[in-house]
Amino acid sequence: MPGGSKEYDEIPCSNDEEMKPSKSSYNEKSSLLDKSAKTSITTRKWTQYLAALIVTIGGFIMGTTLGWTSPAGPMMKNNQYKFHVAEENVSWIASFMALGAMIGCPVMAVLVHKLGNIKLMIILTVPTLLGWTMIIWAKSVTWIYVGRILTGFASGSYSVIVPQYTSEIAEKEIRGTLGTYFQLQVFSGILFTYFMGSYLNVFGLSFACAIVPIIYINLLFFLPESPMFHLIKGDVNKAVLSLNFFYGSHGQVDHELYILQKSLTKTKNERLTILQAFQTTAAKRGLFLGIGIMIFQQFTGANAVIFYTTTIFDATGSTISSNTSTIIVGVMAVLSTYFSTLVIDRLGRKILLLYSVVAMGITTFLIGGFFYAKDTFYDVSSIGYVPLVSLCVFIVMFSIGFGPIPWMMMGEIFPTQIKGIASSIVCMSNWFFVFLVTKFYSSLVSAIFIYNTFWLFTLFCVVGTFFVIYFVPETKGKTIDEIQELLSA
Repeated sequence: MPGGSKEYDEIPCSNDEEMKPSKSSYNEKSSLLDKSAKTSITTRKWTQYLAALIVTIGGFIMGTTLGWTSPAGPMMKNNQYKFHVAEENVSWIASFMALGAMIGCPVMAVLVHKLGNIKLMIILTVPTLLGWTMIIWAKSVTWIYVGRILTGFASGSYSVIVPQYTSEIAEKEIRGTLGTYFQLQVFSGILFTYFMGSYLNVFGLSFACAIVPIIYINLLFFLPESPMFHLIKGDVNKAVLSLNFFYGSHGQVDHELYILQKSLTKTKNERLTILQAFQTTAAKRGLFLGIGIMIFQQFTGANAVIFYTTTIFDATGSTISSNTSTIIVGVMAVLSTYFSTLVIDRLGRKILLLYSVVAMGITTFLIGGFFYAKDTFYDVSSIGYVPLVSLCVFIVMFSIGFGPIPWMMMGEIFPTQIKGIASSIVCMSNWFFVFLVTKFYSSLVSAIFIYNTFWLFTLFCVVGTFFVIYFVPETKGKTIDEIQELLSA
């Protein structure tokens, strides 16, 4: 197997003409495919799970970058640095991360098909470590701004290439499960910052976050690039080796190689310019769907809750400490996201999105009601548990649906030809929405009060409910080609 077989060597993929196997070759492969469908092939799935867990540590790094502001914000305002950090500075520190992420998305679109996902993940540990170094040894607020832009750049880049890699290595039967690992790692990273922030100062917290990329880079060296990347590069032998790593069974390697080559050949034969590719019905609907679910992922209030959890609990006046409440919310997020990994390939994407957005709307309405009662001088001491319970339910339902599924679907809804660019457009849009929410949340609270802010989130949940019902297709158990046909219908 290491040297490749004669059969594989006779099907090179380096140019358009060579990508067209003979009719007899396709008939032989089709016979094999039909036989595979009828015969049980034992597949080595554990390597797919392991690879997904390793690469999605990039999501953990993104989570530490996202969650850092919640415990670090109050610390910075308490003068733990040698320079003064004002309230306005904290909002910019939170939002500069999203601006950095917006820069990372188009850069990854250009580089991903040239260098590959694994190489890029390794390279991205450099700006991550440099960013945390600047935050730890900051001499002024500007240093923290630059550090946040650098760590944000890496986070935005991971949000493009990690889901794409996971989608390319996973069998369709477990693609949904592996796709949710990214959000599971994101929330694990957020919980990590909540927990560490309860015991460490801002410098210890930042140092703890900087250790993770060092572990990450050492684990990545054990993983191959995806089979699709090697086929695009025309290296069938390396594609076979990669398939053998992920599937183990020789019969399954034959099966998967045939499917990937057929999909890539179809793309080559239907070659369009990038502009033409984006004018197809499937591409337009994919972009509409991708950007749409990202809009509702952000404007239903999730990142406002993540970035300002401690501040929100401080505002409730609850007897439960804000740090304890924050950790409880983080634990609920991780556990519920793990639950979603178990059910997403059984229940499907659409039903989980629907349950998620409806429940989020109810909880934001209740939180808004609590703050309205508090601000209008009602005695809320007897219902002080409402914000904690509501936020826990909000995070649980977000983690089951609108947290992981938009990232997972992003790896499903675009064809190989435009996946890198289309995914970067969707990710860049998402990070722009993150910037708006995190930068202007405090301003919005000051302008229309916290209860109206949460009721605005409720309104987005209502609109999001109709979006899911009428526009989101069910992609459970479908191949990438079948999803493209569904979007083209």
